[in-house]
Amino acid sequence: MAVHQRSPSNLTELERICKEEWQRIPKSRCRKLVASFPRRLMAVLAQKGRVNIYHRKESRKLKDSKNGQPNSWSFQLDGILQDVSQEEVYTQVCRRVVQGALDGYNGTVMCFGQTGAGKTYTMSGSTKSYKQRGIIPRALQEVFQEVEKRTEYSISVHMSYLEIYNETLVDLLSPLHGASHRSHRGKLVIDEVGREVFIRGLSLHPVHSEEVALNLLFEGEMNRIIGSHALNRNSSRSHCIFTIHIESRSRTLSAATYVTSKLNLVDLAGSERVGKTGSEGQMFKEATYINKSLSFLEQVILALADRRRDHVPFRQTKLTHVLKDSLGGNCNTVLVANIYGEAAQIEETLSALRFAHRMKGVKTDPAVNKHLDPALQIKELQKEVQMLKDELSIHNTLVNRPNITYEPLSEAQLAEINSQVQMYLDGRLKEINIISIRQVQAVFAQFKLVVQEQRQMVKTQLCQMYNLVEKDQSANTSSLKVLTKGTSCK
Repeated sequence: MAVHQRSPSNLTELERICKEEWQRIPKSRCRKLVASFPRRLMAVLAQKGRVNIYHRKESRKLKDSKNGQPNSWSFQLDGILQDVSQEEVYTQVCRRVVQGALDGYNGTVMCFGQTGAGKTYTMSGSTKSYKQRGIIPRALQEVFQEVEKRTEYSISVHMSYLEIYNETLVDLLSPLHGASHRSHRGKLVIDEVGREVFIRGLSLHPVHSEEVALNLLFEGEMNRIIGSHALNRNSSRSHCIFTIHIESRSRTLSAATYVTSKLNLVDLAGSERVGKTGSEGQMFKEATYINKSLSFLEQVILALADRRRDHVPFRQTKLTHVLKDSLGGNCNTVLVANIYGEAAQIEETLSALRFAHRMKGVKTDPAVNKHLDPALQIKELQKEVQMLKDELSIHNTLVNRPNITYEPLSEAQLAEINSQVQMYLDGRLKEINIISIRQVQAVFAQFKLVVQEQRQMVKTQLCQMYNLVEKDQSANTSSLKVLTKGTSCK
């Protein structure tokens, strides 16, 4: 991929800062894709979005055992990017997702493939030139450009950077670093509220400019765990999820609704064949965790693509649990399958293409994430009530009822209503003049109180009468007993 690099004197200040920061990241972290493929094994039809794989007879593991003829596979994909610029990759893969996130839709861009196939190059970019920056820095640039353009909205942006290393969650932007930082891994917990998945304990950083956002990105990149093996001198040993949280409120409309979204940019660790990478010791342990999580990720994809399945095993690994929203929920999701262009890696390439083809069968249901602000909603309701009161006041003035108010009744007014009810019940008042709904409610409340008092009075009187009768009956019974006793004595 040929890139024309401008002289340092022509770089903008932001480009200069980005270039300096990128130089801090190990250069072999970002690998360039091979531009050509072995034609005898692979046919790439970019315009048709198709990749054909062929295997010769000497490929014993994959040949047809019945007739000895070479096997072939054809994969129809949504698009193929070969020997194109990083800008073109971003435009084809991520721009639509970023625009959707700014409109309130959740989005995810995820890179999958064999170790060393160019996933980190796709997501983060190269250290050689500012023009070779990847999807993440370009997404940050577009987000803040849109924030400046959309002046009718108040848009807030926050960032988080999560690493999943050996089934342990790590905050790459935690203020704790080094050994102390690694000792705090267990504090991050995956939690679910309704259908939304979030990481409890993961730091969320407010950002107000592209420069601040890039500084946080570079800080997180420096904290990632990397290792060296035969296929990649600086291989990512963990899955990383860089998330941009966006909240947008209208400046022109006074509505209590606002929209939020999450943009997940996922750099998955590469699948490894230990026989090819030569991993041993800790590297072997890391490869085991990586392959296990990717295997469960594929199982989740198969379950989501099968409409007859009722259960999807999201909780099998931390990776699939964290990506639950992205894979089968409310999200615009794009998968980038990075493949090798070398004959020696044809089996891994075939595996990556199979995964990508299965991912096409997964259907998501993206929708705008609208929310109601309770404080603003109360203000809106109060304003509406006052408007209705004003309209009623105007109406009453037009019909010559200016003394009617719609405020709560005062103590003096309640006392007057109580007096009128008593006079009405005593027959001293023929009718009560009703002029408002609040008065109606107060009159009925007073009637209810009078009825309750009368009921209590009757109950008390009945109890007193019952007690007198009971006493008389007891006295008569005692006299009868005495008389009977005296007679028997005679």
